[in-house]
Amino acid sequence: MVKIGNIELPDFPLLLAPMEDVSDPPFRRLCKQHGADLMYSEFISSEGLIRDAMKSRKKLDIFDYERPVGIQIFGGDEEAMEMSAKIVDTVQPDLVDINFGCPVKKVVCKGAGAGVLKDVDLMVRLTKAVIKGTNLPVTVKTRLGWDESSINIDEVAERLQDVGVRALTIHARTRAQMYKGHSDWSHIQRVKENPRITMPIFGNGDIDSPEKAFEYKNKYGLDGMMIGRAAIGYPWIFDEIKHYFKTGELLPPPNMEDRIQAAQNHLNWSMEWKGEHVGIVEMRRHYTNYFKGIHGFKEYKQKLVTTNEAENLAKIFEEIRDVYSDYQMI
Repeated sequence: MVKIGNIELPDFPLLLAPMEDVSDPPFRRLCKQHGADLMYSEFISSEGLIRDAMKSRKKLDIFDYERPVGIQIFGGDEEAMEMSAKIVDTVQPDLVDINFGCPVKKVVCKGAGAGVLKDVDLMVRLTKAVIKGTNLPVTVKTRLGWDESSINIDEVAERLQDVGVRALTIHARTRAQMYKGHSDWSHIQRVKENPRITMPIFGNGDIDSPEKAFEYKNKYGLDGMMIGRAAIGYPWIFDEIKHYFKTGELLPPPNMEDRIQAAQNHLNWSMEWKGEHVGIVEMRRHYTNYFKGIHGFKEYKQKLVTTNEAENLAKIFEEIRDVYSDYQMI
């Protein structure tokens, strides 16, 4: 069993990564149904929370069925981070996570996200500010370092643990790599094997199949792993990995009805949470992933992304069901 404060997770938990414009409540609900053990909100700007920005406040929405769930914040100002942690406390998630890993320029330029990897003292001060502002367990997600010549994750892990961080997720790339090139989990393994480190260490980066998850679990000896891009349009990845861990066998891929049902649930929950118009529009980016590799699906995808009424979308899904009723997944 893995513990983060008072949160008890199963042995070798699978975490859903916080992803901007992806990890909202409807998507988290799907991933929870398919085996995710711990999930996080999209990352939320500390400055936005303090300004009471509507978009930031909306991201605080969490629901009991998705627990345990963490809310992730980012920022480069100590006072703002402490204040935003107090705001997060009011909605009572299970933990607060700090994003020290986002490589996007507009975040890094504000001295936030992966930008603090160049200033570990600032990282520590920001972390202490968040811990001061909340009674919840505080965790961190970060990267190996700024670039190959400045990998400092060993120091970062020790210093974060020393100020009270309860778990650390490490994306096995540098900021300079962004999301390209290969992740190198050997650096995460070294952190885990450090006798000073007692908090759970989770690995992240390039886990896209049950076989790879099994290989990395055995090879690197970590406490669990976080899955991000591989779950987009494919929430079944969590169940598939757990089944493979348990049996050594691969589950059959989701059939066409599974995919249709998941996409429809995602759409319906998005409309419930965001309102019909916004839910329909923001769902459009997901259809390609749900129906990737399906022969002849282009015309139906075009219908799905150009239709503006919920009633008509339901009819399109029924048409897809009829046309693909005998479709065999490869």
